[in-house]
Amino acid sequence: MTRIRTVAIGLLAASALAGSAFAEEASDAKLKVGLMLTLSGPAAVLGEQARDGFMLAVEDMGGKLGGLDTEVTTVDDELKPDVAANKARELVERDGADFVVGPIFSNILIAIAKPVTEGGAFLISPNAGTSNFAGKDCNENLFVSSYQNDQVHEVLGKYAEDEGYKRVFLMAPNYQAGKDALAGFKHSYKGEVVGELYTPLGQLDFSGELAQIAAMQPDAVYTFMPGGMGVNLVKQYRQAGLETIPFLSAFTVDETTLPAQKDAAVGFYGGANWAPDMDNEKSKAFVAAFEKKYGMVPGTYAMQAYDAAQMIDAAIKGAGGKLDDKDAIRKGLAAADFTSLRGEFKIGPNHYPIQNFYLVKVAKRDDGKYQTEIEKKIFSDYADNYAKDCKMQ
Repeated sequence: MTRIRTVAIGLLAASALAGSAFAEEASDAKLKVGLMLTLSGPAAVLGEQARDGFMLAVEDMGGKLGGLDTEVTTVDDELKPDVAANKARELVERDGADFVVGPIFSNILIAIAKPVTEGGAFLISPNAGTSNFAGKDCNENLFVSSYQNDQVHEVLGKYAEDEGYKRVFLMAPNYQAGKDALAGFKHSYKGEVVGELYTPLGQLDFSGELAQIAAMQPDAVYTFMPGGMGVNLVKQYRQAGLETIPFLSAFTVDETTLPAQKDAAVGFYGGANWAPDMDNEKSKAFVAAFEKKYGMVPGTYAMQAYDAAQMIDAAIKGAGGKLDDKDAIRKGLAAADFTSLRGEFKIGPNHYPIQNFYLVKVAKRDDGKYQTEIEKKIFSDYADNYAKDCKMQ
């Protein structure tokens, strides 16, 4: 049976605020947040980073979001859409969640969007950002703290185009985010695609695909293989002796996979909206606190979840702590009145971020740990290509 863990945080009201009407109301109110993340199987490390990033933010804010005592219920979606949909209903209808934060994977986002938002809660995605919800299916109660799925992949498409790679081989898992990934790459890349493969989600043996790459000898390979898929692909890529063919990727060599990939990933490129060496004081403090508490380098999953907590905190404060004032909270979420760990950040009209994107490169630090580091900025204040199709009700 799936374990559901509830963490009650900050149950005592702050006596220093007792004199104000707002504090009296806030002291009696409790904010309920459901975290729905993938916490089992090969992709569990992604969900664990998001969970830990969110909980670190709550801790940093004294156990309260928006000044309210906060109860966080963490649920494993098991990477199964039907299971996730049922658990989402339970979070909202049974547990009374005001916000659901999640998921990691796009097929789960599609499954839970309706039960969460139609159930009366706000859904904040700290990672998945499908094209449909960025465009024609946008939802006034769905907000994204990460990106639109295509955008990170567009970074590598632009890089491949700028580098003059004429022939590129593409590979991604066969689900919505995989399709968005390759569509995003091709949006920025105008050269020849010599191969385009969609593998089963969760595949761990890439010997057949690597044989095709070796036979085709493309100028570069571009792939999106998160979690355990990425760990195995990178190791097998090196073992196959293909490292002379540039390896470009997104969510394949990052802080969730590098502890297992180690030297096999060094020098490989990725795309991101942030990296652990981001040069601002708030980000530096976050990285140091995360490493101290959890013993690992945070990746974008952790950063985006931390910012999701900040979004909720700012929105509730903007609504004066009134959880029943949905319009005010919605307005506060859209305003995003907080300092993002990534620096420049705002929410667009479709409730997806407008932000900068970077080419990052895997490096081994002096302390022996691995991380991605910013090579150069590729896009500035970049809005996604689907916002024009969004017509909020």
